[in-house]
Amino acid sequence: MTQTFNRTVWSALTTRQSAFSRGGDLAKRFDPAVSPFAAAKDNSRPALEALADLIDPGEDRVYLLQAEDIALPDALEAEVTALGVLMTERRAGPDAGVDAGIIALTASDISEMVALAELTKPGPFTARTPELGRFWGVKHDGRLAAMAGTRLNVTGFTEVSGICTHPDFRGRGLASTLSRHVADEIRARGDTPFLHAYADNHGAIALYRKLGFEILSEVNVAVVRRRR
Repeated sequence: MTQTFNRTVWSALTTRQSAFSRGGDLAKRFDPAVSPFAAAKDNSRPALEALADLIDPGEDRVYLLQAEDIALPDALEAEVTALGVLMTERRAGPDAGVDAGIIALTASDISEMVALAELTKPGPFTARTPELGRFWGVKHDGRLAAMAGTRLNVTGFTEVSGICTHPDFRGRGLASTLSRHVADEIRARGDTPFLHAYADNHGAIALYRKLGFEILSEVNVAVVRRRR
């Protein structure tokens, strides 16, 4: 596994997505209006204390996502912990074989994108998340049926993310078709696609394997707040 993926969020915030970074040399977070992800540089006490300083008391939450073990200072506590996997594309997936009517989503689609994400829970998503990368979707009868896009962006790699389908339109292969499309777009600009899934989401992992992705490593996930 490359050093890049030991702490992918840190890698993104210190390279291609530094414009969205808040923090200093030891800990950083995305602009909270854009994404809740954060990272400490390492598990040293100064870095973990710097991470705590980035989180406001009360309702503020950050998401930690890293292959290395998650350590927290006394000032922080984890509300949720989980095990995930990081998968990278090893081969291009099969051609979709159908014209699903994929379109590039724009600012005029934001309200529908947020509503779809809130309904289907593909991961943290705000009205400004699409600033991190492009999103594509499929519409039926004027409704946003499914979408997928890009999120974390590090040197040589771009993440496929936000993959979700409205319950009214499931079973049509829209998620896999959109995932292939996003991966093709990433590859066309010279990057390798990667993505995340929860380790117990066996159906999603099986789908991503069919699309040419393989597990590179397990990752630790935590939703963290300041201790009350």
